[in-house]
Amino acid sequence: MKKVKKMIIGLILLIFFSFGINAQVPPEPPGDHGSTNNQEPGGNASLVSGTILLIGLGFVYGTKRYYDLRKNNN
Repeated sequence: MKKVKKMIIGLILLIFFSFGINAQVPPEPPGDHGSTNNQEPGGNASLVSGTILLIGLGFVYGTKRYYDLRKNNN
């Protein structure tokens, strides 16, 4: 019961303090924005390499967890 109370109080505090967090102001649009060829605001950062890295690390972590569980059960 104490554990549940601690979790509820922690959740309430988390929600309460998250209302005070504000996002950053968005950056200015690029120089060609508003002309005949509008550019999207933001950068040209590629998300592919980060996504592949995240999936690869998740696979490695899952494989290790599976191996450790199989090793402990035998």
